[in-house]
Amino acid sequence: MRDFRAIADRIADDITAGRLRPGQRLPPQRWFARRHGIAPSTAGRVYGELVRRGLVVGEVGRGTFVRAAAPEPRGRALVEAATSAPVNLELNYPSAPGQSELLAPALAPLLRADALAQAMRPGAADGTADARSAVAALLALPGWRPDAGRLLFTGNARQAIAAALASLVRPGGRVGVEELTYPLVKEITGRLGIVLVPLASDARGVRPDALAAAHRAAPLSALYLQPALHNPTSLVTGEGRVRELAAAVTGLGVPVVEDRIWSFLRPDAVPLAAHAPALTHVVDGLSKRVAPGLTVGFLVVPEHRVEAVGAAVRSGGWSAARFALEAAVRWIGDGTVATLVDRKRADAERRQAILAEHLGTAGLRTGPRAYFAWWELPAPWRADTFTAAAAAHGIAVTPGTAFTVDPHRTPDAVRLGLASAPEAELTRALRTLAGLAAAGPAGRTR
Repeated sequence: MRDFRAIADRIADDITAGRLRPGQRLPPQRWFARRHGIAPSTAGRVYGELVRRGLVVGEVGRGTFVRAAAPEPRGRALVEAATSAPVNLELNYPSAPGQSELLAPALAPLLRADALAQAMRPGAADGTADARSAVAALLALPGWRPDAGRLLFTGNARQAIAAALASLVRPGGRVGVEELTYPLVKEITGRLGIVLVPLASDARGVRPDALAAAHRAAPLSALYLQPALHNPTSLVTGEGRVRELAAAVTGLGVPVVEDRIWSFLRPDAVPLAAHAPALTHVVDGLSKRVAPGLTVGFLVVPEHRVEAVGAAVRSGGWSAARFALEAAVRWIGDGTVATLVDRKRADAERRQAILAEHLGTAGLRTGPRAYFAWWELPAPWRADTFTAAAAAHGIAVTPGTAFTVDPHRTPDAVRLGLASAPEAELTRALRTLAGLAAAGPAGRTR
């Protein structure tokens, strides 16, 4: 039997070389199998491998399409662009004016020989006493202050999510998520052998009755939720629904991984952990508050879960680097993080104003301080064709299928990341996208 990976490599080369273009539809799997002299099951594995690599998007009932922008090779720095497109609205790391000048002074003392020797020591899952104290104060909100003794540290928030889920769910276990969820959670759970279960939502967030029904159908091992600035819709779950969800998970005994990585933009958002502390594992970090290149992920876990989650952090090799921890303590202590947060809140508001000026409100789901927007495209646009058309104009956007959990759901929507592009480029890109939407796939303004 021919190795499906070798066939996938050749298709990947065709995509990279431009022989297969963004938006181009791949042949049906049975036809592909006949052409290559392989079994239909092998063709299915080839297409699955291309989806896993992020090179194609499969849409039930429509086919498999080449993505607008192939991902960069693994291992490149997070500060580098994720695509060669001139304007990248996929990558979404905010940078405040004067950010480097603010960050530099705290790093200088770490370069002394004595301090550097200390900072080069191996990191531990529970960090340092100074780090636990500083981060507990950073995350504190009215009505909720995490216990410093329940804090763990990872290299970034993605690793914190992976550690929490690995400690909670065995392979084959079921995890409830929003119907649209963070794409990397799909990748993390896929590698862990975890099954994602989409939970119906309404305008207030995940519905408690949908959670209960999913748990009755087959027990859920955990939930993964983004109640504060949900990615990609920017929904903020209000305190009423948070209390309802807390009562539901408490009654069912289902643990929660609460992703609050964007919550610094909405400090009024009440954490689920405030109402279900014995079940909630809070994930946060510095990548959005500060910068992606030197970051730390945070985990606030229930008291009885500290050892189990700590063991997952250690076994995964996900402990935060000591140098990054030392830098974080200084940035938090000298007020740098607070200053950056204030600047990024203002920056997000400016970018939202640019978004509203060029796209209006039709079909958009976003928020006044959000760094992304979910855009339900006007008919007859499809997500794949619009993504390809945007790429042809030098603009990378994320098709809605990247966020969907149900394979039968193929929303004709895209997510626009507003954080990374300079404001002038963002303005030009949004103006271009508005023109594309109005012109339609045939290129004529309706």
